[in-house]
Amino acid sequence: MTKPLVALVGRPNVGKSTLFNRLIGERLAVVDDRPGTTRDRQIAEALWNGVTFDVVDTGGIEVLGHDPKAKPLSIDSADFIPQIREQAELAIEEANAVIFVVDVTTGMTVADEQAAEILRRRQKQRDGVPYPPIFIAVNKNDTVERLSDIYPFYELGIGELYGISAMHGVGTGDLLDAVVAALPKEEVEEDESVKIAIVGKPNVGKSSLLNRLLGEERVIVSPIPGTTRDAIDTKLIYEGMPITLIDTAGIRRRGKIEVGVEKYSVLRTYKALDRADVALVLIDAIEGITLQDAHIAGMVLEKKRSVVVIVNKWDAVEKDSYSMNDFTEKVRTQLHFVDYVPLLFISAKTGQRVEQVMPMALRVQEERLVRVPTAELNRIVRDAMLKHAPTSRGGKRLKIFYAAQVGTDPPTFVFHINDPKLAHFTYGRFMENQIRETYPFFGTPIQLVFKGRDEKDL
Repeated sequence: MTKPLVALVGRPNVGKSTLFNRLIGERLAVVDDRPGTTRDRQIAEALWNGVTFDVVDTGGIEVLGHDPKAKPLSIDSADFIPQIREQAELAIEEANAVIFVVDVTTGMTVADEQAAEILRRRQKQRDGVPYPPIFIAVNKNDTVERLSDIYPFYELGIGELYGISAMHGVGTGDLLDAVVAALPKEEVEEDESVKIAIVGKPNVGKSSLLNRLLGEERVIVSPIPGTTRDAIDTKLIYEGMPITLIDTAGIRRRGKIEVGVEKYSVLRTYKALDRADVALVLIDAIEGITLQDAHIAGMVLEKKRSVVVIVNKWDAVEKDSYSMNDFTEKVRTQLHFVDYVPLLFISAKTGQRVEQVMPMALRVQEERLVRVPTAELNRIVRDAMLKHAPTSRGGKRLKIFYAAQVGTDPPTFVFHINDPKLAHFTYGRFMENQIRETYPFFGTPIQLVFKGRDEKDL
């Protein structure tokens, strides 16, 4: 299931990042008075009127034209203006709705008109109407006197106007009502294949691994368009089981502005993980573990996908009998992967151990669907509490009344307790380890939710 995507666009310093933080309910985007603070995109989940969707914050759109004396609005990002603009344009192409943010305090500017023209060119016709729909958020309406100042923006001619104050939340409810009403309804995919995403840095060997996996004689292959535009998924039958391999573009180091298509790969990978069951996280054995590997691993864990870590190019590494163990320890330490995540050392180039990849991916997927009987789960919880009683806080001790598994994909457990404030994360980790001693959930993250006596299950 892929969530709808809403893109925030506009010229620099109109308040896009402030609105982004308002929509997602936390201060994630960096906000600064200096234009051009947002160079890359940020993506986060938002919820309004029961509808969940992703919001992407983009850098400010600027068109300097051919005037060599023209001064950019984004002084701090002057060297990256074309790349920032390209990122924003690509985000528009992927979006299901666009919020075009303008500034009522400055009035309509030439830069707004230029940005509007870019939006107009990027729209396509769908069922006889422009798509994606565009909503103009006239920001910084902090006083009643400014409400009448929004109407000149109708001249942009690309969408309905909504006077808002992103900083104070004024008018954002009406804006979101309209945006949510225009979004496509989430639909559960009828496709019942196991979806496996291949993720990693550029040149780590993702395409080589994909080609190797498709080279087996027992595999029937057919290319089909993916649900993400401009992506191609590969459908195959592996030993009688339908599989969808999702190839993703390499994710470069965050903050390093490259060409827009490359940087846009983060958004594509983010959406690909939304519809994946299993993620194959590739690491370059020659280069070793990098900060970017950690960033990608964090993205996968945040999405709570089942994981297989694959160390590629192992054939090119000079090694002794202990090097594999050493590398394994580095992976678990630096990428925060614990013992439940399997590691494979392969060479996509030579085919070394590649035959183990698909069986391992299917194994961790099976673990994702395991259910623990309620009676068995509560026996594990009781034994765990006898082994290690919860510590008290303020003279009050944590009490667990009962626990139940309320879902799979990922496996989710609710613990009904006396006071959620007493559930320290270290005790939650202890409980997770106790569950895994009996039910390993190999390669699969699990969620533990602690609820008070009067709170309802998920």
